Amino acid sequence: MKCDEKYMLLYAVTDRTWVGEKTLYQQVEEALRGGVTCVQLREKDMSDGEFLQEAKEIHALCQQYGVPFIVNDNVEIAVACGAEGIHVGQEDMAAGDVRRRVGDGVILGVSVHTVEQAQDAVCNGADYLGLGAVFPTSTKTDADQMPNETLRAICDAVDVPVVAIGGINSGNIGKLAGCGVDGVALVSAIFSADNIESTCQELRKLAAEMVSV
Repeated sequence: MKCDEKYMLLYAVTDRTWVGEKTLYQQVEEALRGGVTCVQLREKDMSDGEFLQEAKEIHALCQQYGVPFIVNDNVEIAVACGAEGIHVGQEDMAAGDVRRRVGDGVILGVSVHTVEQAQDAVCNGADYLGLGAVFPTSTKTDADQMPNETLRAICDAVDVPVVAIGGINSGNIGKLAGCGVDGVALVSAIFSADNIESTCQELRKLAAEMVSV
């Protein structure tokens, strides 16, 4: 699958911190009904067997909605479940090694924090970049906040889609207008919501307004 910038508009990243009465599958389905354009499955504390089973189920769900399914960090799970993509950070497998493992047909996303990292990732096969944290975030407390100047500089330096992540919500998404990103990746703003579907509908509208500036 080609990594079209339209898939970056409202990028949902799962986190089972907010799984309560609903299952993660049900939460993802609500987000898809609400209009998310990409789903990344992130699991840090699950066995490979459980992770693979969950990945297959949520991948099938995303296929029903025509939305790319991305696996976070675990290249082997991404390959095994036939995911459209894999996303890695700076501390994970190097982008070039991931590209050689998955081939050219799989979307490769890489988290970057500097212009140099961004250019290196693209040179090594990255199809899109994740930039952040753009705002203070409780999801990754060790993440440094990225200055707007760095955000703009990275967007200007690369020719692949770019998605902003970190502390983004309906109240601050407009502050990213004009910075060059193609969309926003959200965790708690989506999965902690009481009504995920209607929240995603609002967030998609706000994201579209933000990128049009």
